[in-house]
Amino acid sequence: MSDIAEFERRIAYALERIGKGAERLRDQVAAASEASADSAAASGADSAEIEQLKQALAEEKTANAQLEERVKAIREKQDKNVAGLEAQITELTARAQTAEKDLDKLRRATADLRASNTALREANAEGLADAHLINKSMQAELIALRAQQEADRAELDGLIGDLSPMVEEINNA
Repeated sequence: MSDIAEFERRIAYALERIGKGAERLRDQVAAASEASADSAAASGADSAEIEQLKQALAEEKTANAQLEERVKAIREKQDKNVAGLEAQITELTARAQTAEKDLDKLRRATADLRASNTALREANAEGLADAHLINKSMQAELIALRAQQEADRAELDGLIGDLSPMVEEINNA
């Protein structure tokens, strides 16, 4: 993007120089026209010079128009690239938020699982087999497994989203 900005700056500078040159040519043409009007009788060579100046002015106008079209094309391309990057940023932000939510769920489920397992180990160490603690531990483990599955699914969806444009490109090629 910095290359495009540099090209735009250089083109703008070139257009400015061309504009100044065109103004000088217009001034010369105007001065030559005034001089030729004053000395119309002796101006056989002057009219040839005026025609050359008019031709040079027309060439500068053509070059100026071509440069303006190039600048316009570069700006359109840059705007298109910026729009594409903004769309990618939006998509990646949404994915990151989803992944963060899944990660929070996984952290909570893992903490619950650790607490249940600790309580179950302590009850087992004391020789107390408590069905409630076993059920609570199994529920925490199921929640942790589901949260892990959701996190894995979100990660796979992200990978598929990243790979889909590449696959389409390959298929189109």
